[in-house]
Parts: sequence; structure tokens; C-alpha cells
Amino acid sequence: MNDVSAATALAPYAAHDAQSRGRRFPEPRPQFRGEFQRDRDRIIHANAFRRLVYKTQVFVNHEGDLYRTRITHSIEVAQIARSVALALRLNEALTEAISLAHDLGHTPFGHAGQDALNECMREFGGFEHNLQSLRVVDELEERYAQFPGLNLTFECREGILKHCSLRNARELGELGERFIHRRQPGLEAQIANLADEIAYNNHDVDDGIRAQLLDLASLREVRMFRRQYDAVMALYPDLGERRLVHETIRRMINYLVSDFIRTTQAQLEQTQPRSIDEVRAHSAPLAMLSAECQEEHLELKTFLREHVYRHYKVLRMTSKARRVLQQLFDGFFKDVSLMPTEHRDQALRAESTHGSSGRARAVADYIAGMTDRYAILEHQRLFEPGERT
Repeated sequence: MNDVSAATALAPYAAHDAQSRGRRFPEPRPQFRGEFQRDRDRIIHANAFRRLVYKTQVFVNHEGDLYRTRITHSIEVAQIARSVALALRLNEALTEAISLAHDLGHTPFGHAGQDALNECMREFGGFEHNLQSLRVVDELEERYAQFPGLNLTFECREGILKHCSLRNARELGELGERFIHRRQPGLEAQIANLADEIAYNNHDVDDGIRAQLLDLASLREVRMFRRQYDAVMALYPDLGERRLVHETIRRMINYLVSDFIRTTQAQLEQTQPRSIDEVRAHSAPLAMLSAECQEEHLELKTFLREHVYRHYKVLRMTSKARRVLQQLFDGFFKDVSLMPTEHRDQALRAESTHGSSGRARAVADYIAGMTDRYAILEHQRLFEPGERT
């Protein structure tokens, strides 16, 4: 059963293909799949999606083969979000599309790279990775003869843009209105957003243990981990550490997702929205965790910030990452002819219409699109005399 034939099973407040606000450039409706299935398929085939395989989540790709990257994280977000959407009779294809696309605009080297590029762009409008994800799907992908970008539906684009400054929102027309008026996106977008937090919190526990930044004794200070860990140990006292860790994390995710579904369902029963627009009209999200579960979720997040993200080994890498991106930006901004021809020409065109801000944005587009290893290689080419250019 495809999305078109399954539409009657969707809740009235779900995103329905036939009621989509459409695409920036009109296209004939797809014959054998839904509009949101088309969005998902275009995202999967995008160059920006493939590049996520070599973009940092927390640990740089070359530090180990089994650490999460942006692409494995995005797939894990999609798996969690689809499960919730299915349980709540929401549009599974749209939820998956948003989940897979939410990090397309992320820089190399994770949040350290984003912070560095934002600092470089401070005088030119700043850099927001969510806005960059939208820029990727609207403008930067070059695949189709009829239009720039991927020409995704409004519903998918509103889900990708989960954060936005008021200054930028005012320039986005209909897509920016909800940030100005403090309204919400559709439930599929809300679910993808919270699934993102659940995925990275729990999987960073796994990666933190693998990197030997965390140990089981310290993790037992966290209530949610301790409760699931103790339950596994009671049932399987002789289980090896690797399977013990995976079983504990699996149960943590199940606990959060089950609470997520039940709490959101209760919210929907209380508010009784009759359409996606009534969902959007709320001042606060309807997709949420219970207060107790949210408290435990934040406790885990705080623990990870102190013991993983601020660990000296991670901070050393983020320091290097900042330096690499800052130096790349400075070098390319001062002399755009140092960039490959295609990007040089884009920078010159942007500068001719928007001045130095256009040139800076083109340089930021080039750098944001890099993988970790390509950024390292470009830095060597630019600054190491012994490196071949």
C-alpha cells in the first residue's frame, strides 16, 4: 500500500498528500507514489545526503569506523520518528523525509564547525545550520533541469527549518511566519525534532563508551541509565559488556519512545485538532515527553555535556576543527580564486549582486558542504607547502 491509498488511514491532523501546500515550482503529481514519498526519494539521492557519511556527529570519522556520523544519525532519527508517526496515524513518509534531511546543511566537524562558520559570517548575516539545510534543498543541490534545488513540498521544508532567527524568518515569506507569530509546524515535523534529541542523546552514550570517555560506573549516576542497566543485570547477570551496553541503551530508547507516543496521544485527545493547520495554530508543540520523562532526558543530556562534549579529548578536536574552518574561510574570502573554478564563479556572481555579503555566503556554502576529510585536505592544500594542490 503506498501513501496515496493509505491516506484514508491517516488521522485528520496528519499531513495529507492531497492537501499539501505544494512546491515552489509546480510539478505534475507523481503517479505511483505520494508527494512526500517523492520528497524522501529526492533527499536520499541528493549529493548533500551522501556527504553526511563523512561528517562528524561527535567523533571525527577518521578516529574510528564505528562512531556515528551525520548519515547514520539521520537514519537512526528516521527509524525512531517513523515508529512514532505510525503509532499516531501520521504521515510516515513525510516524517522520514524530514528526519533524513534535517542535517543536510551541517558543516564538517559537527557543532564546532557550525560555531566557527557562524563566527566567520558574523558580519554577513551569520550561519545557521537549519537555514543552511533549507538552502541546500532550495538552491544548492543541482540535479533537475526544471528548477534549482530539490523542489520539496512546503511541509517538508517547514520541518527541515526547525530553528530560525527572527531576522532570517522575515525574509522567508510563508515559511518564516511561524517563527514570527510563535506557531508550530505540523506534527510530523515536531516528531522528527524530538526524535533527533532522543537519538543523539542515547547513541552518544554508546559512542562515549566506545571512545572510553564514559564508563558504566559513572553512567549509573544517571537515573534513566541506572534503572535500565539494573533491570538488564537482574535478568542477564553474565552478559558481556558490549551486549549489556546495547541492551541497556535499547531499553532506554524504548522507554523514551513509548512515553513520547503515550504523552503525545494524550495531548491530541485533549486538544482534538481537526487539521494540520489547527496543530500549527498552537503556541506550543503537541508532540512531547511527559514531565517526568523529560526531566530524566535532560539529566542525561546534562551528563553527556559534562562528560563527553566537554571532555578534553573532544575539546582538542573541536579546537582544531575551529581553526581549520576559520583559516579556510579567511583564505577563500580574501582570494576567491583559491577555490575550485565552479565555486569561484559562484562567489564572483554572488558578489556582483550582493557585494561582500554575497561573496562570504558563497564561501560559507563551499565550506559547509565539505566533509571532514575534505576540509582537512583543503586546509593542507592551502597552507602546507609540501602538499600537492
